[in-house]
Amino acid sequence: MAAEAYGAWPNLAAMMFARARAWPDRPMLRGFRDGAWQRITWGEFGRLAAAAARGLRAAGVAAGDRVLIVSENRPEYPIAEVALLAIRAVPVPTYVTNTVEDHAHVLRDCGATVAICSTPALAARVAAAGRLDLIVTLDDSDVPGVRSLHWSPLVRDPRPFDDIAAEAADIPEGALACIIYTSGTGGAPRGVMLPHRAVLSNCRGAFELVRPLRLHNEVYLSFLPISHAYEHTAGQFFLVSLGTEIVYARGVEHLAADMLAVRPTIMTIVPRVLEVIRSRVLANVAREKRWRQALFHRAVELGRKRMEGERLSWTERLLDGLLERLVRRKVRARFGGRLRAAMSGGARLEPEVWRFFLGLGIELMQGYGQTEAGPVISANTTGATRVGTVGRPLRGVEVRMAADGEICVRGGLVMDGYWGRPTDTEAVIRDGWLHTGDIGVLDADGYLTITDRKRDMIVLSGGENVSPARIEGLLVAQPPIAQAMVFGEGRPGLSALLVAAEGFDDLAVAAVVTDVNKRLSVTERIRRHALVPPFTIEAGTLTATQKVRRHVVMDHHRQVLETLGA
Repeated sequence: MAAEAYGAWPNLAAMMFARARAWPDRPMLRGFRDGAWQRITWGEFGRLAAAAARGLRAAGVAAGDRVLIVSENRPEYPIAEVALLAIRAVPVPTYVTNTVEDHAHVLRDCGATVAICSTPALAARVAAAGRLDLIVTLDDSDVPGVRSLHWSPLVRDPRPFDDIAAEAADIPEGALACIIYTSGTGGAPRGVMLPHRAVLSNCRGAFELVRPLRLHNEVYLSFLPISHAYEHTAGQFFLVSLGTEIVYARGVEHLAADMLAVRPTIMTIVPRVLEVIRSRVLANVAREKRWRQALFHRAVELGRKRMEGERLSWTERLLDGLLERLVRRKVRARFGGRLRAAMSGGARLEPEVWRFFLGLGIELMQGYGQTEAGPVISANTTGATRVGTVGRPLRGVEVRMAADGEICVRGGLVMDGYWGRPTDTEAVIRDGWLHTGDIGVLDADGYLTITDRKRDMIVLSGGENVSPARIEGLLVAQPPIAQAMVFGEGRPGLSALLVAAEGFDDLAVAAVVTDVNKRLSVTERIRRHALVPPFTIEAGTLTATQKVRRHVVMDHHRQVLETLGA
């Protein structure tokens, strides 16, 4: 297949049904149910999606209706979404971690009156958030007070999918495909309207990105929420369109066990997860005998040099081969032993963390994007990686820098706007260019480096501009620090709220803060810090993809910040 093939499909539903017709017996989806992993082939997927489309239409779901999808990652998710796309309804993927208030905001904002929910608990939470005309329950449960439709009878129709596929083929690429809400790191989430062309544009560009990997019969472990634009495009549409089998992890708490059981060959991941894995590996290494510690660190050093294209001496090459068998291969076995590459995005990846995984022989393809751009804008690719950058813009994506360093993007990947918010839309899309709100640098070879979020820049009382993201990245790269958030707007200096990693105390944290300060300019140094409980999704201080919700953290720890003078 060539990248141009994505241009042959007018929309995402047509692409999925075309694949089902071409690969009827090929494994497509795998989920854990009734104590075992169960597969669905492409042919079964096509039939189930068509049956769901007919059933939803018969239940009153019409073209243009917004429909919440509130579910864990599982095979029914893409089946339900493609069914909605095929009848021109508008899926609204929503996090399972949302509170009743979060769901109420989304329901009010997009006007949805139908929801597809997996478990009784999630259905009850959505039902409590606002008036609904219909709830479809994937686990076949009833919701008191709301008309309920069970999934099992909905998809029982045995007819082939030809009629629904033919109908879907007439949907133009400019039609609205979905509304995905921003994570709310800086305020109330906004509904991003993504047309079919935006996601297809991302798929076309991503194809060129992974071409050097020569993907064939790959196995992808999906654990980031599909309700996030990153997983929604990469895991739900792009990789599956290449024939990759998608396996849905049972949850983050089972991720280590699922890696061993599934043995994935490719994954998407966020930097926070990489930071946690690195910290745990280093903590285990620190408990080993000194000679074993030395072997490990030498293995990482030589592996990193080789992966970054540095020349090894003949003695280093011999030692590198030995350490590959004795050290790196054993560490990679914890990922299942077959992982070829991991696509990292969603936040800044510190070079120190990146080089650690490169040293272990795990290729990281760090990229950059945002929901408003489908979401991928740029990425590194195997064989052309530059640590510290987010790679080159994808094919078909134009990038230019505004006078103040803001990154501006143009191309088919750009959203149509924010649902019901024309003023907000006009503020970020001007003359066809999406103003991302991120500050960066584009070098002579076309590699993009992100320096900060425009709105997160801290202005000290002396007028100095400071990037919190860079400092926070340096802090969490240290094993004793699990999480960090830097403050100081309008103050003479910076303060930080820090979360100690498991097994480390305040003395260890203080020591590494001192060490990090030596690597910073006087203006950037942390003058005061305090240890606080972990930032979590449950507390509302983290998004579902592990991003810190800065305004919520500030509200939670206002008294501590006052003692720090922040």
